[in-house]
Amino acid sequence: MFKKVLIANRGEIALRVIWACKELGLKTVAVYSEADRHSLHVKFADQAICIGPARSKDSYLSVPAIISAAEITGADAIHPGYGFLAESSYFAEVCEACRITFIGPSPQAIRLMGDKSRAKKAMIKAGVPVVPGSPGIIESEEQAIGVAKDIGYPVMVKASAGGGGRGMRIVRESKDLLPAFRAAQAESAAAFGVPDLYIEKFIEQPRHIEIQVMADQRGNVVSLHERECSIQRRHQKLIEEAPSPAALMNEKLRRRMGKTATDAAAAVNYSNAGTIEFLLDAQGNYFFMEMNTRIQVEHGVTELVTGRDLVKEQILVAAEQPLSFRQADVGLVGHALECRINAEDPRTFAPSPGLIKHFWVPGGPGIRIDTFAHEGCEVSPYYDSMVAKLMTFGKDRTEAIARMRRALDTMVVEGIKTSIPLQRQIMDDADFIAGKLDTGFMDRFLKRTAPI
Repeated sequence: MFKKVLIANRGEIALRVIWACKELGLKTVAVYSEADRHSLHVKFADQAICIGPARSKDSYLSVPAIISAAEITGADAIHPGYGFLAESSYFAEVCEACRITFIGPSPQAIRLMGDKSRAKKAMIKAGVPVVPGSPGIIESEEQAIGVAKDIGYPVMVKASAGGGGRGMRIVRESKDLLPAFRAAQAESAAAFGVPDLYIEKFIEQPRHIEIQVMADQRGNVVSLHERECSIQRRHQKLIEEAPSPAALMNEKLRRRMGKTATDAAAAVNYSNAGTIEFLLDAQGNYFFMEMNTRIQVEHGVTELVTGRDLVKEQILVAAEQPLSFRQADVGLVGHALECRINAEDPRTFAPSPGLIKHFWVPGGPGIRIDTFAHEGCEVSPYYDSMVAKLMTFGKDRTEAIARMRRALDTMVVEGIKTSIPLQRQIMDDADFIAGKLDTGFMDRFLKRTAPI
């Protein structure tokens, strides 16, 4: 087992890793930018070291600074959290070269599954169902026209690298293809450094279903079942839940999707935590979309319904220990919801950084909150706008929703605007309550709902 773990991240995920390390009896090292000097992860780690100015590229994305911090403090493992360098195969390779354990998958698996075109080829080879589309990177505008015509409109133009909705365009008619293609290329080049795109069939009104997997270095791969992530705006998730409320998500489909996910992970020799993301249509057909080679923001809802600590399991697996459970041990109990409380105007979705003047979090049965925020802390404009992950657990979905209503009604965040009013409205929406969800839910909700 490791002696000391450096957390190459900030905010609530840095704290989440510190909690897991404390339970395992491991020392921790926090790294921080000048903007995060007074953050809670700095306070609660055993050691803390400043790695640069506020901007991410000069601090949390600086591989030399992070590796230097690990060497100075004697850390023998690094947990990347999510975001920043979590899916950087280069960072994982540097850790390996410096004989520091990267708590995550191998550089080879990150590189393969991070390239959507190569990942799709690997999944086809493994027999995983994929969305019809181009066999690889689109090499020319002429090829783009031909592929779109062959698979039929509507199509989705997607960046091969990165995620978060950048470099993505839906094209419904041939006349719009080339303008969308060129715009996506420019956006991809600006965001990820490469303009590579591919094209696939656009599935109308699908559900976004993801399967959490965990694998050790001995070939054991386990599914921890599904999460419903269909409530999104511009491909950014707002609310997640487990299990999916889809009427067609019965035990047979759950087992089949879980088996597909574990087969996909095994096919690329995957180890540690990962998530296989699928599109599920109204007929029960599902298609591989991508794999996230890291712990997910929404991992907490899976922990609530399975009773498994995924971050502790990540650390144990990275230390070459076998998974502490097998597939037969993973059950589903109750229902869990998560609202991402973001520092943004709920009317316009514009960022709302600033000083939190008053902060109070709800308690009571079935409430879990992962947050870095506290009264008097600054929500920085330099980083992601998420302030907290508010989660509820109930014996069923109805109770989980009731508890989320209660929690949203009583959570206090003053000094900045947050997404709480919007999420509270969603909890009362008839379609949400009925579980009638798909990736177009938010567009319809915002059109039919009065301003907050």
